[in-house]
Amino acid sequence: MVASTSEQLTALANTTVVVHPLVLLSVTDHHARSVSCTSSKRVVGVLLGQDNGKTVNVANSFAIPFEEDEKDSKTWFLDHNYIEGMYDMFRKVNARERMIGWYHTGPKLRASDQEINDLFKRFIAKPVMVIIDVRPDTVGIPTDAYYAVEEIKDDGTETRKTFLHVPSAIEAEEAEEIGVEHLLRDIKDSTTTTLATRVSEQLASLQGLQSRLRDIHTYLLDVANGKLPVNHQIIYHLQDALNLLPDLSDATLTQSFTSSTNDELLVVYLSSLLRAVIALHALVDNKATIGRTELEDSVDDKEKRKVDNSNSKESSS
Repeated sequence: MVASTSEQLTALANTTVVVHPLVLLSVTDHHARSVSCTSSKRVVGVLLGQDNGKTVNVANSFAIPFEEDEKDSKTWFLDHNYIEGMYDMFRKVNARERMIGWYHTGPKLRASDQEINDLFKRFIAKPVMVIIDVRPDTVGIPTDAYYAVEEIKDDGTETRKTFLHVPSAIEAEEAEEIGVEHLLRDIKDSTTTTLATRVSEQLASLQGLQSRLRDIHTYLLDVANGKLPVNHQIIYHLQDALNLLPDLSDATLTQSFTSSTNDELLVVYLSSLLRAVIALHALVDNKATIGRTELEDSVDDKEKRKVDNSNSKESSS
């Protein structure tokens, strides 16, 4: 591996890995078929797509045979002959989709990832590794993308192999959006109301935020205890994020937040009140309609009886 300069690291850090829903569904199906629910094993596969420089488009994937010793992470088996055969067949179907990297279901980095990544360099010079978290309780974006690099130390010591985290996103084309909507329509519980759905979505967002804050807290503790080296770029990002937080000790700002919240709650209260009045009006109107219908039916029955009686008298006479 060629040692990466600061310019190369900056260029890689600005690369965005776009994962399509088809890949997420394929990986989830691969994991469900290969691993039991109680096992902590991971599955490995190949990613196909296009590398456009600043954007890596992951459009397809296929699973590969992979075995790993749970006690010794350095003992693993991966069938590279299977990779060559499957890639040749995929290339005949769609020549635009090139091999761009590999995935595994982690959910975190493991000690053998560097060795597996070196094996994939037989097929591609700069493979991207995407960790796809298939756990059902996961909140937030389930993908983490990495590039293998060699860090050059400022003090001139030996370079160190590591993984550089790059941004990832979930995007879909129009055909994929239609398929995802149909899947969500089958999965979505039709008995839940819109309000319950919104509350559950906000709860999932808060759980995702809590998970990220927990990761930041763990990282800062490890840095403070000397378990991890200080990464100034991460510290700068955290400082920028914290500087964006409002100063709640300011009385004027607190009063502004309170006024804005009260205005929003007033709108919610008026909307609820209006909805209740409309519901009561509909109930009263429905009852009145039913009463008029019953009255008309009774009148019709009386007239029908009178006609029947008159007819019977005429026939008897």
